[in-house]
Amino acid sequence: MQGLDLSKQYYLKYKDILFNELGDLKNSLAFGLVGSGSECYGFDDDISQDHDFEPGFCIFAPADMDRKDLFKIERCYAKLPKEFMGYKRNIIDSGRHGLILIEDFYKSKIANLDYNNIGLDWFNIPEHFLSEATNGEIYDDFFKQFSIIREKIKYYPEDIRLKKLAGSLFLMKQAGVYNYPRCIDHNDTASAQLSIYEYVKKVIDVIFLLNKVYKPYYKWQFRYLNNLDILSNLTSPLEYLMETDNSNEMFKGKLEIINDINEMILDEVKKQGLSSELCSDLENNAFSVNNHIKDSKIRNLDILYAV
Repeated sequence: MQGLDLSKQYYLKYKDILFNELGDLKNSLAFGLVGSGSECYGFDDDISQDHDFEPGFCIFAPADMDRKDLFKIERCYAKLPKEFMGYKRNIIDSGRHGLILIEDFYKSKIANLDYNNIGLDWFNIPEHFLSEATNGEIYDDFFKQFSIIREKIKYYPEDIRLKKLAGSLFLMKQAGVYNYPRCIDHNDTASAQLSIYEYVKKVIDVIFLLNKVYKPYYKWQFRYLNNLDILSNLTSPLEYLMETDNSNEMFKGKLEIINDINEMILDEVKKQGLSSELCSDLENNAFSVNNHIKDSKIRNLDILYAV
């Protein structure tokens, strides 16, 4: 069983008991499973159960609640059954379940981001933290404070997305179209593969940006790619580029794959109306995407500012 399903079933089974214990305190809380860990993405498997795996859920509370009330919430959660569906709750608190202050949770993920405005602070938040702040599922939110913030940061403001997209397209060309063939010409196959890695990383960035989905921590990115609606079919060719060598026999085929990937990505960029460039050059399209940014301060930043 996966952690998110276990968490939700545990919550649904015992929520009436918990609510009865909490009384009116329930109306100040949100319940769900959000944050760090593969279970919050549905990517966990049997191997993932070797740490922090248990039947449990998060109880999000506002920081200005009375300390006695917070203590009561903790006690009520601690009294829930210690075993469920054959799984035992952990003796040591991992900090991923139970009482979590709303302000502490969001501060750990987005720091002091002013999510009501389109500002440069958006560029300073690691994307996987934004992903962790918006993943998982909220089962019930009676106070709404947690969900209001969650909705406001569900994805980048459009100008921020375009700036990141422009820089990533530019670096796709640098790594895959320019540096990769040059490394091959120098007979430096190790550096050629590093160029491939950099190219694939930027392609992944672009695919997530085009899907308007935050990119998770690196070890889950390929798993997530398969779940995306747009360009998930590029997962296999990207894996092929990463896993094959750079001999003379392989080089031409890999270069053809890179050109095909670039073409499919630019087709989607233009389909979304993000570039007015007619040619198929990644760099020209990157600057065209940048020109679509409405905020002049963001538009006039260096093309690579966001990457």
